[in-house]
Amino acid sequence: MPKYIVEREIPNVGNMSPEERQNGARESNDALNKLGEQIQWVHSYLTQNKFYCIYIAPSADLIRQHAELSGFPSDRIEEIKGLLDPTTAQ
Repeated sequence: MPKYIVEREIPNVGNMSPEERQNGARESNDALNKLGEQIQWVHSYLTQNKFYCIYIAPSADLIRQHAELSGFPSDRIEEIKGLLDPTTAQ
């Protein structure tokens, strides 16, 4: 199944409190539960003004549905085509 990276612009998201992060994760999980087992949120990286979220899903459209249900923007969705890390050089 394809893997995607989602870029979400949210000003000052890096300053979220632990409680705000927990509530955001709950909202995301609630939306995932409504969409069924075809979509999986793997994890997210937070920077000061953006989230970068990794999903496994059959299509970008399903990720857009998740964004609508959860209330989080999906400013950019890209299918991940490969992985590059230090072990790639070996």
